Parts: sequence; structure tokens; C-alpha cells
Amino acid sequence: MRKKLHPDLAVVGAGVAGLTAALTAADGGASVLVLAKGAIDSSNSWAAQGGVAAAVGPDDDPSLHAADTLAAGRGLCRESAVELLTREAPERIAELVDLGVEFDEGLAREGGHSRSRVVHAGGAETGRRIAEVLAARVQEHPRIRIVAGKRVDSISSLAGQPVILATGGYAALWERTTNPRGATGEGLLLAHGAGAALADLELVQFHPTALLDDGFLLSEALRGAGATLLDEDGERFTDELAPRDVVARAIAARDGASLDLRSIERDRYPTLMATLARAGYDPADEPIPVSPAAHYAIGGIVTDLDGRTSVPGLYAAGECACTGVHGANRLASNSLLECLVFGRRAALAALDGETVSDTGSRCLTPSPDDGAALWRNAGLIRSAAGLERLLDAPSELVRLIARSALARTESRGVHFREDFPAEDDALAGHLVVHPGGDPELERWS
Repeated sequence: MRKKLHPDLAVVGAGVAGLTAALTAADGGASVLVLAKGAIDSSNSWAAQGGVAAAVGPDDDPSLHAADTLAAGRGLCRESAVELLTREAPERIAELVDLGVEFDEGLAREGGHSRSRVVHAGGAETGRRIAEVLAARVQEHPRIRIVAGKRVDSISSLAGQPVILATGGYAALWERTTNPRGATGEGLLLAHGAGAALADLELVQFHPTALLDDGFLLSEALRGAGATLLDEDGERFTDELAPRDVVARAIAARDGASLDLRSIERDRYPTLMATLARAGYDPADEPIPVSPAAHYAIGGIVTDLDGRTSVPGLYAAGECACTGVHGANRLASNSLLECLVFGRRAALAALDGETVSDTGSRCLTPSPDDGAALWRNAGLIRSAAGLERLLDAPSELVRLIARSALARTESRGVHFREDFPAEDDALAGHLVVHPGGDPELERWS
């Protein structure tokens, strides 16, 4: 068919959330333009080793999945978002199978889950396997056009159509990270510049087991399969399947930690084992040195459960969005699920939604590298003294993160303040930043 010069919908980002949104809208009859900052196979989704959580086992139920998600979220989860996420999960898995994703046999159990409910593909290659299938379907769809290597400088440049931002998170701002270097939160600044609110910026999950040398992620699936964490004396020191914030701080409290893979079926994870071999390690012979790294941005652009932001015609889905579904600590393998569920819902809403007007939003300028300062002052363990040093950072997003972290004068989930080590019931809400304003506490139902 002939391509329309002006599409019915623009999707910014080509990870699982963006590809899901594009396919959903195109299948609904819309013409879709997908804009990707890099190559279509360079998104964070392609690097996602974890699986997709869904209550598809005979001993499981979405209500149990929801209960585990709420427990991990430490009182900050938006319960309506959790109910929706867990209820829709089985159907989203079935759709992937229909599209051609081949999942491994059996279900895995990961940290914080009370049941084995995580589906994997290719061992620890789930993100890549899903993204490959979605990308193939997008590329062959007659109503979708993809433009790779296109950087969007302002929302105004996309005026006249609904826009879905699926630009990923901002964990690559930290010096030690599991993320591709492009995950620096540009979508958040685009939305904020157009007038959208941001929330929960202080809530960044640090993955417990990244390779000490370079931050390469060693999937939680390994611990789910029986890998153990050992201290400097070779002794096991924690429950490997506790929520990630608990495991990460237990590792950080040691002089050194390593992940022992000798007892597991390593041939189930060929890509991981090959990467370790190239790095000079023999996982069959020795434990692998690990330490935490910035991994997942819980905070993002405030949306409702259909991806709507506070800017008419502007939607967001995936890691760049903040629905409140993860609370203060994302449950393992809920992130790819979030992309599938909310990417689809944002597209359905955008089909009948308003178009973006010329907001006059400022152009986005690349953020300078504040990685070392962020790691030092807003890492796994924080204090007011360190966070205050970031208030003059060149990067606007770094300053917003610091302001939000200073406002959360408690320790909850992934956010740990050594000067406020306990939870404060008065802060059981979301810190929302409107353009030009200070973080304000809101409670979402």
C-alpha cells in the first residue's frame, strides 16, 4: 500500500514497548511511524536477560502474582496498575506465542516470587528473542514505517498526531550500569519540556549480580536455577531469591562477593557462559566476582493506566513511563511484561485520542556525563550530604533525581538513605515533579 505522508500515530522508541504499540495500532488500522534513536536491535529490550512473569502455571493465579508485586513494592505500588498488569499477563504471553516467540519449557522462579511463573526464551536471551519477533512483524507490516538513527529533539516536531514515547529508562546515567549507554532518560526530558509531570525519579533499581569488571548483567535466572552468592571467605551469606534491593545491599556490605555457578545447568545459558569465557572466567571451575550496578529506572513520565500523560495527545509506555505499578522495588521479570501490557494499552488509547499540538517545548540537549558523581552520591546507599552535591550538576535530569531523593527522607525499597534508615508512613506516596516545581507527594489509587 502507499505510505501516508502524515501517519496516524508516531512511536518514539523501538524496544518491546514501542514495537508492541506500533503493531497494536497498525493492526487496528492506523498508519504508524516508528522513530528509533539507534538501530532497531540496539534498544535496552534486546539486552534484557530476564524473562516475563505471568501466572500461567497450574498452581498459580494472577492474584498471587499481584500479591508478590505489591510485597516487593513496599507500599508504593498503584494497586489498580498491579491488578491490570497481572490479570493481562497470561493473554500477552499467548499473543507472543501466536506471533512466533518460542519459549523454553518449564517456568522459572526468581527473586520475590512465591511461585515458578517466569517464562524464558533461549535461557537468558528472552528480551532479544521477543524483540526479534516483534521487529520482524513490524518490518513486514504494510502500515508501519521505521526510521532508524532518528533523534527527536522536541515533541513539537511531531505535532499533529498522537505520540507514544517508548524511549526506555535512565539507568545508564550511573557510571556502573547494566544498560546500553543510550539509556539516559532523553524521553523524560522531552516530555517534561512539553509540560508533562515526572515521578519517582529517586527510585532506581540496582541489580545485585553484575560482573565486577564491566557491569555485564548475570541474570537472576541463574540464581533461580540454584546459583549461590558467596562472600570473600567462600561462605553463603544471603537468600539469593530475596527482593533485589535486599540482595544488592547484602552484597555491598561485604568486602567482596561472587556468584557460584558450578552446581547449575550452565549449558542452558550458552550466551552468558560464552561471555564469561571471553572475559577470562571459567564458571565450571570458579565463582564469578560480582557487585551491584544501576539497572532499572522505576521513575518516569507520569501516565494513567492507558499511557496518557498530562499533555494532550502525548502517551508513554515501558520503562520511560511511571504508572506506579512497580512501587519502590520492581519485582523480577515484571519489566518486559510492563512493556507488553502498557505498550498495547497506550496504542489502543492513542487510536481514538487527541493529537499533540505545537507545545513550544524546548529542544533537548545531550546530557553531560555525570556518571561518576551519580554513582558516588546517589548510588545504592545515599545521604543528604552526597545528594546535595548533585544539585548543581550540569544535567537537568540528574538535578531532578537529586531533588527527589532528598525529598524522600526515608529508606524504602531501592531507595536507601543511611541518614534516614527507616520507612516513614507519611511518605507512602509518589514524589511528582511538575515543570518548574518541587517534588510533591501524591497518592495514587
